[in-house]
Formats: sequence, C-alpha cells, structure tokens
Amino acid sequence: MQTIDQAGTFNLGGHSVKRLGYGAMQLAGPGVFGPPRDKDAALGVLREAVKAGVDHIDTSDFYGPHVTNQIIREALEPYGDDLVIVTKIGARRGTDASWLPAFSSDELARAVDDNLRNLGREALDVVNLRIMFDAHGPAEGSIAEPLNTLAALQKQGLVRHIGLSNVTASQVEEGRGIAEIVCVQNQYNLAHRADDALVDALARDGIAYVPFFPLGGFSPLQSATLSEVAGRLQATPMQVALAWLLRRAPNILLIPGTSSVAHLRENLAAASLVLPDDAMAALNGIAGGQPAA
Repeated sequence: MQTIDQAGTFNLGGHSVKRLGYGAMQLAGPGVFGPPRDKDAALGVLREAVKAGVDHIDTSDFYGPHVTNQIIREALEPYGDDLVIVTKIGARRGTDASWLPAFSSDELARAVDDNLRNLGREALDVVNLRIMFDAHGPAEGSIAEPLNTLAALQKQGLVRHIGLSNVTASQVEEGRGIAEIVCVQNQYNLAHRADDALVDALARDGIAYVPFFPLGGFSPLQSATLSEVAGRLQATPMQVALAWLLRRAPNILLIPGTSSVAHLRENLAAASLVLPDDAMAALNGIAGGQPAA
C-alpha cells in the first residue's frame, strides 16, 4: 500500500514530521486574494490531507488575507497533537492584491496576533520571517531588526520556533546568530537551483529546507526532459519534480499546494515514486548542475 510514510521524516521544530506536507496558499481565491470559489472543496482538501497522514501544513495570514487560516481552523479544529502548522509573517496585502513589506515591530506583532486568532492557537508552532527587501526573490540586507522582534515574541511564548523565508545564505548565517532557526523556505526546484550549496549546508546542520514552487509556480517549468522522464515512469511532471526534491537532500520538506482532492492525491503519491539513477542524471542536467543524489 502506497503511503506518504515512504518519503521518510525529518525534524521540524522538535517534531518528526513526514517529508510530504501541504501548502495552503491555493485555498484562497484567485491570486491568493479573497475567498475561495468553492469553500466546501477547500475544507475537503485539508481534511483529506490530514486523513492521508499529512502532519505539516504551511500557511500565512496574508493569504487571503485571513482566509486560508480561517479555513484551516474550520476544517481541522480541534487540531491533532501531531499536526505542525507553519505560518509566515513579514508581508501584507494591498487593496489591489499586491504583496507589500510589513516587518516593522508593530506590523510583526500584529501579524503574530492575527495568525493566533485566525488559527485559534495559543502559540504558533513555527513562524517563518519572510524577508521582503525584494518581493521577487532574496536580496541582501541585515535582517537583525525584524528577527530580534520575532525572537522577543518567541520569548513571550507566542511563537515556539522560528524559520526564515526568501533569504540569502548570508542572511541565514546572520539569523542563526540571533535565534535558533529550524527551517529555511525559499524558491527551489529542478531549474531554479541557486540554493544548492545552502541546501547542503543546512542538511549538515540538521535544519529543514522547505522549497516552494516545485514546478515553477506561477510560470510552470516547461522541460522536454522532465516530460520524457515522467512519461517513462508513468508519472506526472509534478510527481517527478517532487520525487527529485525528496531524493535531492534528506532535509527537504515538501509543501505542494492544491485546491483539488484529486490533485492532492497525485502529489502525495510522489512519496512512493522511485527515480532511477539515469532519471536523476537527466533531471540534474535541466539546470546544468550536478547536486548530490
């Protein structure tokens, strides 16, 4: 019987979680803004994910805003003891659905409070500080001020563990000098491999790496090689991309998102997809790199 247990586990904030989790971003409306087209379907996807064994859900109160967290609470409360909910702060949504920086001390404190209220939690399991010097990708700059604010909220007992998102390797190093960092969440996939060295460095230190946009996100990756491998293995391109990430490094935790139960089941089936060495070699060549297998 195929289960997500086949992907193994990794430590996240003191919890051993299954390496295939779920990202809730797509539960909000178009453009991650406003309510979903079908709320019952959104509730059903979350319940199906947990039923299938998912114990790591990624979210943020700026998805919607507020919508995704409220749906998670309605679908899953009371939460199971083994469920780790990871959220993000550091951004806000404009009235035009734009993504704007929000990491002043007041904005961060308000964001933690919003997440607590909308999720119905007394403390947040893991909070990723999303750095917004550039909304489109990591950009250098000190993260000390906002991270110190988040660390203070942790000392108050509102946040159990801290992660970083949209960060450079030097910012990760700076952050680890301020607080214990349990995960890093950046864009990373078959074709977008700027973080190869960072993935390996975090693996050596036992820190989780959580890639988003495993198949390119809003601009899906188009690759003849990926399509060929998927066809040969009788899998979907997304399943192959997820399986590549699982084999890429043991500290990688996946959070593929969908608003469809059928698509959710397809994604979770990647846990049992075995990529032969020749397929790994071909996939590694998509970006011209040769990361460890």
